[in-house]
Amino acid sequence: MSDKKFASVSALPSNPKWNEYIHRETELYTRKNDIRSEFNRDYNRILHCNAYRRLKHKTQVFFATSNDHICTRLEHVNHVSSVSYTIADYLGLNTELTAAISIGHDLGHAPFGHVGERILEKILQDVIGDTFWHEGNSLRFADYYETLSDPEGYEQNLCLTYAVRDGIVCHCGEVDENALRPRDQIIDLYEIKKAGEYPPFSWEGCVVKIADKISYLGRDIEDAYTLGILTEAQKNELSKIIKSTLHSDLNYVLNNTVVMHEFIMDICKESSPDKGISLSKRYFEFMNALKMFNYANIYGHERLQIYSKYAELIIRSIFNILLTLYNPDDVLRPLEDYRKIYPTLMSYFIDWIIKYSDLRICRDLPQIHRKKTEKFKNKVVYSIGSKDDYIRAVADYISGMTDSFAIKVFQELTGF
Repeated sequence: MSDKKFASVSALPSNPKWNEYIHRETELYTRKNDIRSEFNRDYNRILHCNAYRRLKHKTQVFFATSNDHICTRLEHVNHVSSVSYTIADYLGLNTELTAAISIGHDLGHAPFGHVGERILEKILQDVIGDTFWHEGNSLRFADYYETLSDPEGYEQNLCLTYAVRDGIVCHCGEVDENALRPRDQIIDLYEIKKAGEYPPFSWEGCVVKIADKISYLGRDIEDAYTLGILTEAQKNELSKIIKSTLHSDLNYVLNNTVVMHEFIMDICKESSPDKGISLSKRYFEFMNALKMFNYANIYGHERLQIYSKYAELIIRSIFNILLTLYNPDDVLRPLEDYRKIYPTLMSYFIDWIIKYSDLRICRDLPQIHRKKTEKFKNKVVYSIGSKDDYIRAVADYISGMTDSFAIKVFQELTGF
């Protein structure tokens, strides 16, 4: 049975926020025979974009694993979508909105997971005093870098609704208080400078925010079991956590489906528009205890620390070679000169620069590249005469890489 106690505040046309929810910064083309809702269109646009496809080869926790059954970033996104759907459907919220936010929330995640994110953050802070955080980068990818062909074959930005863009950039930040409630005010989403600075604008965004936590805690433990990361003592510690917080033996294996089910049922029972999207006291303590356990025994594991150094070597090597080739007077020439040496790295980076910088409108752009620009109607992001913009372009290019592609490029840099 469903308890539709949030139906009156759902993201539907009857909601006073509706026009703000579905607002797009630029007009999106329409088809006369389209039967989809605004949020369903957003879902499809994200589903069809390249950044979503690349999530299947991006790290969740365990880097570039050769084990096909270990969670990737794409699988995590699907878990978040599933958990969000179950909660939103039971509570009477808009499941199309939670679905669109869910599959888009990690579009901008760097290769090698949060390790890659921290490396890029450190690089940008040291070099240009800028920052990098995956939630903000996911918004940037959704707004600027991901494109789809319109009915006439022109490359256009995704042009998502405000509610979806807001849910993407506000999805993270720890759930420190045991109640999530949406904010009332419309804000420029690029005013948000760090994770958790603002709550989402919609109740659906709040559901995705907590579903993100539910989706990774149990799965990370399950993967650690599979890879033999946890000792018998640590497994016993998990049993003690269950008994001390839930006062229960949970007479089955603590795997991902069990963890998600327990949290989902508790949220559906405890939440209300007055109270917020909430967990009971004991399940909130259980969540915090699991997070502490994961950070102490999984995320800080020595095998991950070794690979972190490898990931940093890869990312810094790629960044440094592209940075050293910057020539403000003729950006393409040194890149083209090195295409013979590093064909994979340079070919794709040249395409990135041309597509997203003002080079594409330059009269001096070589004819070999000009034809590529004929179908580009996406936003110009970088002023290529600015070294800071060039540096940002390098970081953005790297952030879009999969683990496997970054490793391939690194092997190209180190091979002869």
